[in-house]
Amino acid sequence: MKRKLLGAALLLSSASMLLADNWPQFRGPDRTDISHETGLLKQWPAGGPKQLWMINDAGLGYSGFSVVDDTLYTLGLRGDTEFLIAISVKDGKQKWATQLGPKLKNNWGDGPRGTPTVDGDHVYALSGQGSLVCASLADGKSEWKASMRDLGGNTPDWGYTESVLVDGDKVVCTPGGKQGAMAALNKKTGKVLWQSKDFTEGAQYSSIVPATINGKKQYVQLTMHKLVGIDADSGATIWSTDWPGKTAVIPTPIVHDDYVYVTAGYGVGCKLLKIDGNKATEVYSNKEMQNHHGGVVLVGEHIYGFSANEWVCQDFKTGAKVWSASGRDKDKLEKGSITCADGMLYLFGEKSGQVVLIEASPAGWKEHSRFTLKPQTTQRSKQGGIWTHPVIADGKLYLRDQELLFCFDVKGK
Repeated sequence: MKRKLLGAALLLSSASMLLADNWPQFRGPDRTDISHETGLLKQWPAGGPKQLWMINDAGLGYSGFSVVDDTLYTLGLRGDTEFLIAISVKDGKQKWATQLGPKLKNNWGDGPRGTPTVDGDHVYALSGQGSLVCASLADGKSEWKASMRDLGGNTPDWGYTESVLVDGDKVVCTPGGKQGAMAALNKKTGKVLWQSKDFTEGAQYSSIVPATINGKKQYVQLTMHKLVGIDADSGATIWSTDWPGKTAVIPTPIVHDDYVYVTAGYGVGCKLLKIDGNKATEVYSNKEMQNHHGGVVLVGEHIYGFSANEWVCQDFKTGAKVWSASGRDKDKLEKGSITCADGMLYLFGEKSGQVVLIEASPAGWKEHSRFTLKPQTTQRSKQGGIWTHPVIADGKLYLRDQELLFCFDVKGK
């Protein structure tokens, strides 16, 4: 009996480790942009971590990566068509590619923006023009399609950038519009289960966060003028608060216990709410964090991200700035995206392509390593940047600059 129990425990432990190493959706397993991996390198060689492979045909666009077991999933524009693409983690070779829809044209860069979501034997992806596809992991065969336009949505100015959420038997997305800004579809058939009829804002660029707050399962989403909690079963609004968005609202909300934190750029700032049932009470609102689109992470009791002209560490509960590092200083880093793994922050500069490794510490900017991504694309729009967020999965760091996709070893032996 003891041997059986030990064997079962080892199996559970192995399954847990495998799950921790996977990155099945935008911002990781729990949409916090924090990897659960440990044992990663805290110092890189002078030229950066060992490059395992690079490919130059991932397609144009800003899509991120989902990595599950031996396969990476992303989106890319090839010619005039957007594709959902499966790539071998071992060598970067394509396994299959499935058409999503026609090209999204945009002055800041054509092509898809969202990250595929892997669930069970299927992967779900949203094209730049709002075509939602459910495909088989095995061969990429499309199982069903749905259109954001058929759900009442209109393509936002910079395209649909949302990474859809799969939760239980539902695929949840934000078409926007009067039929209901948020929609839940049956993940097996694509049939509409509900739309949020009392939440009818137009779609912006954030992705939905699942949460259980005060014992109530809900979906938290941020749009231009509203931050809401939507009932997971019915689509009804549980709570709502105004948001003074300008131009574009992009960063994904952060939910911690019964608190919800949001931020946006263009001088808007940030806000922390305390949720009590159907009541949302403002804890603070300030401009210490004005994150445009590189994202922010909550590590312990501190928020980290790029704000206006500087990298900032902010106290989560009070909103006070703890430290800042100017993006204009040559020994720091310009505006960029962020992710966290093994107590370290991986920062990715949007113009230089520099990757900087610093401690996730309220004590200040403590840099350990940096390198510059090479080569860089020649196909990027002059108004665009390196906007795909870094991903760490199974000891590997994945970076993208349009059609160029890189894999680095950040674990070593």
